[in-house]
Amino acid sequence: MTCYLPTGSMDALYQRLNQRKLCGLLLLAFLLLCAVGINLSVGSISLSLDQILRALRGEPGLAGDIVWQLRLPRIAMGFLIGWGLAVAGTMAQAVLKNPLASPYTLGMAAGAGFGAVLGILLGQGIGQWIVPGSALAFSLITAGVMLSVSKLKNSTPETLILSGVAVMFLFSALTSFLQYVSSLEELHEIVFWFFGSLSKAGWSQIGISAAMILPPFVLLMSWAWDLNILMAGDESALALGMNVHRIRTAGIAIIALMTAGSICFTGSIGFIGLVAPHGARLMLGSDHRYLLPASGLVGATLLLFADIISRTIWQPQVIPIGIVTSFLGVPFFMFLLMRRHKEYW
Repeated sequence: MTCYLPTGSMDALYQRLNQRKLCGLLLLAFLLLCAVGINLSVGSISLSLDQILRALRGEPGLAGDIVWQLRLPRIAMGFLIGWGLAVAGTMAQAVLKNPLASPYTLGMAAGAGFGAVLGILLGQGIGQWIVPGSALAFSLITAGVMLSVSKLKNSTPETLILSGVAVMFLFSALTSFLQYVSSLEELHEIVFWFFGSLSKAGWSQIGISAAMILPPFVLLMSWAWDLNILMAGDESALALGMNVHRIRTAGIAIIALMTAGSICFTGSIGFIGLVAPHGARLMLGSDHRYLLPASGLVGATLLLFADIISRTIWQPQVIPIGIVTSFLGVPFFMFLLMRRHKEYW
């Protein structure tokens, strides 16, 4: 015997679910604010709440210099990197319908890494923008190669993933070759880039990264319903009139742009693009109207807490943040796998 809920009851249930998800977003935003506050206060020189507030009001002094020149740029860049990598990972998992998809497994981070190494080796004396510019260029080249290959096979998710893996191994091999032929000084800079660090974050770099991360996020939010339909399968999406090839092609290009904007100035930072989408999906479900901002909040919060650990666990030394995110990412990802629901994906 089949039971049907009255329409009013269904509407009330839908509203309660939406309210619960909004509360989840507010909770994540609060955790992010806590991470920002702790980041401002801790370090080699601890600052009180009163000192932070006076520094934010622009009062001159040592606290003001620490907040505006050192800690706020790190926080802003960390927020953008965590947000960008997490949203790019969510988009990758949506357009490819694969829980292991991320900017790294698609080869875009490997392309950016090769571009950065090439910029380090060839860009001596050219300027500070050669390394991030080269990383951006090769990340976009990686996306172009993937899309060109997949176009021959009607842009299926399987073809995109396999082409991304192939490109990842190609650029990894090229990067290893460049490391082999580099000098000791160049090798030291290359290794430091691959560790990932927020120490070179400046307001000009932050502005460029923001321009590459935030506008694409706004566009993705307008596609939220399309992504929800796409997760049901290509056949269902085509039956509803969606241009699956256009969404998937544009999605790959946006992933490449956000990935390049996230790592071109700070180096390779792993696991955020893989862990944050899964954590957000476990908390709020797979509705991309809530999943996209939730993933960004989770990614930004994780990265800021990782930055706190990197600056405080071995003072006065600062551990590269890429190392910390890897140490945190592995157990956190295993925890998510153990706690996942039966119908999680």
